[in-house]
Amino acid sequence: MHNGQPWRFRFRPETTTLEVRAVPQGTLRVTDPADRGMHISVGAAVFNLRVAVRHLDREPVVRLLPHPAEPDLLAAVRLAGPSRTFADDRPDLYAAMWRRHSSRLPFSDHPVPAAVLTELAEAARTEGAELDLPDESEAHRLLEVTAEAERRNTTDPRRSAESRHAIQGAADDPYGIPAAALGPQDAHGRPSVRDFSAIRPAEHLPPASFEAHPRITLLSTARDEPADWLRAGQALQHVLLLATARGQQASLLHQAMEWPDLRWSLRDPRHGPGHPQMLIRLGYGPQGAATPRRPVADVLEGGPDDPA
Repeated sequence: MHNGQPWRFRFRPETTTLEVRAVPQGTLRVTDPADRGMHISVGAAVFNLRVAVRHLDREPVVRLLPHPAEPDLLAAVRLAGPSRTFADDRPDLYAAMWRRHSSRLPFSDHPVPAAVLTELAEAARTEGAELDLPDESEAHRLLEVTAEAERRNTTDPRRSAESRHAIQGAADDPYGIPAAALGPQDAHGRPSVRDFSAIRPAEHLPPASFEAHPRITLLSTARDEPADWLRAGQALQHVLLLATARGQQASLLHQAMEWPDLRWSLRDPRHGPGHPQMLIRLGYGPQGAATPRRPVADVLEGGPDDPA
């Protein structure tokens, strides 16, 4: 969340295993008190790691929460023998990994092809999650719930402070979101992307016209435990990378997930008692700006450049 990068890796050469450990996001104690968002973020990093391992023609064997006595150890990824997945059988997610950025800018009104949406839903399902494709009426309802969450966030002093804290200050700061990656608000008042400036008009970008009928998808899981959040993160990243490979842009609408009553109201009872994890806005539009990452030496222990 907010480019907090709450992950660290440790390589265990004796077992050819990469441990993925969590670094709690102390700046999101109000927004993410249960660390659900942190787990989703780490899950997305685990999926990227899986993609990279397969790119190197190794098979990633993943265990989630492998040692209950070490609560910060969220996953272990063992580099097994040659990959059993052939490159011709899947899109190039490794290449997409370098191009994917959240785009908080307006998209065109050109619809996302049904075949692409079906493929994205299947990708989420392979990771143990569901990607619902709501119709226009249900999408409008989901956006109204998001708008209510946005109103609450911008008028809650503690939450608005956390939101403003996410805006990157120094140019060499590896954390946070640079101003170039922020988005404008919709000129017609329709709910769209998060307003990180949180009712500070001097920092607002000029309003812009967003798509009239946003393509909204809802990612959910059957249960709502830490392992499910990690699966949701892997499903989220699989969907985002596949969407990128298929020429789509995406932005994440997480506001309603941060309020228990609003998160619960996102459920569609017709689809069963799932637990919403993320709203994803998809479409054709400009690529979002990149956000910075910490150097490898700061996030990897036991690598070739680590004297330990």
